[in-house]
Amino acid sequence: MARERKLSRRAILGGAAATAAAGATTLAGAPAAQAADAAAAAADRTASVDAVVVGGGLAGLTAARDIAAGGKSVLVLEARDRVGGRVFNLTLPNGSYTEGGGEFIGPTQDRIKALADSLGVATFPTYNTGKNVLLKDGKRTPYATDGLLGSVPPIDVAGLANAAAVQALLDDMAKKVPVGAPWTAAKAAEWDAQTFESWLKANAIIPSAKFLFDVACTSIFSAEPRELSLLYVLFYIAAAGNETTPGTFERLTETADGAQANRFVGGSQQVPLKLAASLGDKVVLGAPVRRIASGAGGRLTVTADGISVSARRVVVALPPPLAARIDFDPLLPALRDQLAQHLPMGAIGKAIAVYDTPFWRADGLNGQVVSDQGAVRSTFDNSPQDGSFGALMGFIESDEMRALDGASEAEVKAAVLKDYVAYFGAKAASPTAFLLQRWDNERFSRGGPVAYGPPGFLTTYGAALRTPTGAVHWAGTETSTYWNGYMDGAVRSGERVAKEVLAAL
Repeated sequence: MARERKLSRRAILGGAAATAAAGATTLAGAPAAQAADAAAAAADRTASVDAVVVGGGLAGLTAARDIAAGGKSVLVLEARDRVGGRVFNLTLPNGSYTEGGGEFIGPTQDRIKALADSLGVATFPTYNTGKNVLLKDGKRTPYATDGLLGSVPPIDVAGLANAAAVQALLDDMAKKVPVGAPWTAAKAAEWDAQTFESWLKANAIIPSAKFLFDVACTSIFSAEPRELSLLYVLFYIAAAGNETTPGTFERLTETADGAQANRFVGGSQQVPLKLAASLGDKVVLGAPVRRIASGAGGRLTVTADGISVSARRVVVALPPPLAARIDFDPLLPALRDQLAQHLPMGAIGKAIAVYDTPFWRADGLNGQVVSDQGAVRSTFDNSPQDGSFGALMGFIESDEMRALDGASEAEVKAAVLKDYVAYFGAKAASPTAFLLQRWDNERFSRGGPVAYGPPGFLTTYGAALRTPTGAVHWAGTETSTYWNGYMDGAVRSGERVAKEVLAAL
């Protein structure tokens, strides 16, 4: 099929191939001036392709790769001045990088690993040598993670026993939830009618056990237990595996042998950067999609800033709440529109303090914290593989993030460093650099790491998550059956939707 593209090379990644191979200065995405040039170059351009992909994150780029490999013409329209979506490297003053978004990869996350391998992006183990720190009820307790309890914090014996029983029960219940259709579980209606909080109150009856699950919940979902459907939590546990390995709660929370086991050499954004580079001028930046309308001959017209594209099929690879901000003509079916209204984004930020050395290692600590107080309640050692400088990364999540959404960066920094001093000592008070990524305030994300399901969502709207709406197909990590909410889920969704599109073309 002939296609009208008329797109300048400057309307893509700002030289995607060069960017992917360049140093850390460009790893975080195209500079603002470069993006402005790209937008200007794309102005008033038109194109005609077989498929348009809305969103240049891992899901959209994977879909575009597979559609192109299937012999069909494709164009990716990305609103930002960079690719990667919720996967984003932050550039440090020393010229290196740190991960401001999705970061970790672990066992059974097969599709993101295969993609990274195909692009030559290697992984290395997350730093996990030494003791964790528990701060609870004002008491700081370093504890080993290589004993009988593993990384479980040393709470009271009754709490440990209760927590173990609750975790086993959650895993057993999750085995009864089909990852492809959790709303069909035998007890779906019962489980979806209650919050995770109400279930925990009835089962995690020892306060210290309840504390562990509260911290785990905010760490996994960036949402409070009161906000989540029990069925959704069980589905998420079931999805933390693959076609041959059942998901477990422990796999979601663990570092060694868990979802936080490894990081990417060069930072996680290397994966979408190199994938986009392989697509060349099939990727257009600075092109937020405003409207998707049906046209003559069953084709769709996708209107973005500076470009209009005619396509036979459209893939929307955005979080559902953001996809709903596009003007659809004709209107989306009410069920699909209400689906997006019922999926809120988690509230999350990442705060990274940089030091001359990872000084906590000399103190026998691995940089990982569990806390019941502060703006940051879980941390990781984000130092480079060679340990040439130190970086402490803290998650600001859920209620803590919402409380700081309107605060200045200086106020957030002060709150974060106060926590780091409580966890790691006085040396943490004086970083050489401090970086903050507040996803709640990021225009084209408005939260993260995932749009989560409150009570009633899955049983009412779940079946519409992946169902195409005419010639519009839906992708994104929120639509994945395995590793929903993770980079692996995004890649899986892109692979699935590409098969749908190729079968329809």
